[in-house]
Parts: sequence; C-alpha cells; structure tokens
Amino acid sequence: MVDRESRIHLCGALTVRILGERIENELPGRQGRLLFAFLVSQQGRSVSRSDMVKLLWNGTPPNDPDTALAALLAKLRKSMSKDNLIGKQDVRLILPPHTWVDLDVVWSGLHRAESAVHQLDWAGAWGPSQTVAHISARVFMPGFDGPWIEDIRGKLMDAQLRANECLAASGLHLGGMELHTAERAARRAMAASPYRESTCALLLQILARRGNRAEALHLYELMRILLREELGVSPSEGLQQVHRSLLQT
Repeated sequence: MVDRESRIHLCGALTVRILGERIENELPGRQGRLLFAFLVSQQGRSVSRSDMVKLLWNGTPPNDPDTALAALLAKLRKSMSKDNLIGKQDVRLILPPHTWVDLDVVWSGLHRAESAVHQLDWAGAWGPSQTVAHISARVFMPGFDGPWIEDIRGKLMDAQLRANECLAASGLHLGGMELHTAERAARRAMAASPYRESTCALLLQILARRGNRAEALHLYELMRILLREELGVSPSEGLQQVHRSLLQT
C-alpha cells in the first residue's frame, strides 16, 4: 500500500510530508520555510500580503516587496500542489484532510488531558498529557525568531507546564509503575514554575506514595521557606492540607 500520509513537524527539525512525499527540502529557502510555517500555524485562515511582507522582512522590506513576495509565493506553490496555496491578495494554505500537525496535536491534546483530569478520568488523561509534554518540549522553529514565533514558544511552554501537571495528577491516581513518570513530570513542572503550589502538592503526594515521605516533608519545608522569603506569603490551604496528611501517616 502506498503511504499517503500528510504530517508536519514545526517543533524541532522541520519535516513536511504531504500525501506521502517529503517536501521540506523543496521549500524555497529560509524565507519559504518561515512563510510555510506561519501559514500552517494559521490553521487555514487567510493571511494578507501586507502581513506576509511584515513577517518576511521584519520592517525592512526590499525596494519592491510585492514583486519579491509574488516570486516567493510562486516558488512555494511550485514546491507543493497548486491546490494547497490559494488566493492572491489574501493567501490561505489548504492541507489535505486529516493532516497531522504537531501544533494542532498540542492544543487539542491539552484540552483533552485537562478535561479528563477535571472529570477524574485518570486513564483518559494519561495518553494525551504524555503526547503534549513530549511535543512541547521541542523548540518551535529553531534558528528563527520574530514576535509570532516567540508568542507560539510562550504558548508551548505554558502547554508543557500544564501537560506535565496533568501527567503528574493522572500518574498519582493510576499508581504502580506510572508513579515514576508522574514524579519526573511533576519535577519538570516545578523546575519551570517554582512557585506553583498545585504542582508541589502533587509532587509531595507522589513522593509519599513512592515511600519517600521524609523527602516529601523536606520539599514542603523548602517550599514554605521559598514562599515566605520570596513572596512574603504562607503556603495555600490546599498545600498545607497535603502537609498535614503527610504528618499523620
């Protein structure tokens, strides 16, 4: 059977497979890759020519930006099917049905994971939270910069934090062999956001479940000191409640 899969990775190394054909090396240079990634990130929305000029030349366009942009779009269309890139004044990227795009997987997976946690569906949260944590750990469009790129990187950092917390929560309740993965996820989340008490509460419980009650108590004390010295506040009632349960076991 011929592989007709369409799959796009924008996080980490750029890879583009359209209907089974790898085309990332066919994209027209650095600007072609940048424009392609931007159009993919727009999820089928139209982009004006003025916005594309700003994106590509960052406030310092060539003498004739319309001609330069037209040439780039022509090359981009040549590297793909003509049906993929439509419009003249406003341009829209149309991907084949069921195209797998890593950014889309992050946004939809995070929604599924958090919804499952809210419903106490720990098994349902486990898979999507792992997927989101894995993809969002990669750098979005490495080697490129710009306001829209930094915006997406910020959103991916937030997604990774929230996915790791979902992973920690689901692993805590699933127990068994999942506790090790849950602990690593909680530690990653705390490293990214040291003042996040909800993650700290999860890590305390995970450590206790893994038989490391003394380490959990020590971690609580470190968190209490951090909050007092850095923010001038006491731990939240939720975190204190977890601490009291550790003292009673």
